[in-house]
Amino acid sequence: MRLNARGWARLAALAVAMIGALVLHGAWRLVRARSPWPRRFLGWVARIVGARVRVVGIPLRRDAVLLANHLSWIDIPALAGASGAAFVAKAELRAAPLVGWLCTLNNTLFVRRGDRMGIDAQVAALRAQLGGPQPITIFPEGTTGDGVTLLPFKAGLLSALVPPPPGVRVQPVRVDYGDATGELAWVGAENGAHHAARVLCRRGTFVATLNFLEPFVPAGDRKAIATTARARIEAAR
Repeated sequence: MRLNARGWARLAALAVAMIGALVLHGAWRLVRARSPWPRRFLGWVARIVGARVRVVGIPLRRDAVLLANHLSWIDIPALAGASGAAFVAKAELRAAPLVGWLCTLNNTLFVRRGDRMGIDAQVAALRAQLGGPQPITIFPEGTTGDGVTLLPFKAGLLSALVPPPPGVRVQPVRVDYGDATGELAWVGAENGAHHAARVLCRRGTFVATLNFLEPFVPAGDRKAIATTARARIEAAR
């Protein structure tokens, strides 16, 4: 899909925002201060592509695993801007030009889906990162959905919460794009670049509602944790 004038204008705005954020991030790192700019840049990304983020509830800022339904790549900048969260992402993203490097600036944890032999190491890495200054977001559906049907949750990484590290809670999050869901959801075999171009070229803005639901202390095994979170997201329609 070719970009129209609106798409090119948004792409230019993203480039300017990225350069500005990188310069400021570098300045913060020079004085060894914790940089807020990766999170702020991601929030800008959401706004530039048309999202007007509406936050319902109170997002946990640390010592938390956020479990959210997944509709589009827009979920990531919207959630990061609202909560400051890091993310769990597929390992293939690490090799993506520029995008993979930008992900590392926000402390993304890369995992290999279906790697049964490496799951223990991935769980250990997630558990270690829970001690950091950011909440961590997992999309337990494992893929993007249509915003209507909530897919089954994959619970493998939730073994990091058995037993739960001291003080860590789980916060389910319902992501909803309202009337724009049909246009923005990334479903089927659509190419990622095509989907990104489609979002950039879309006319106007849309409301991205992030419903941060009541947190809970994880209890039971990983499947019990996933079941509790999924039921709360399902009930938040």
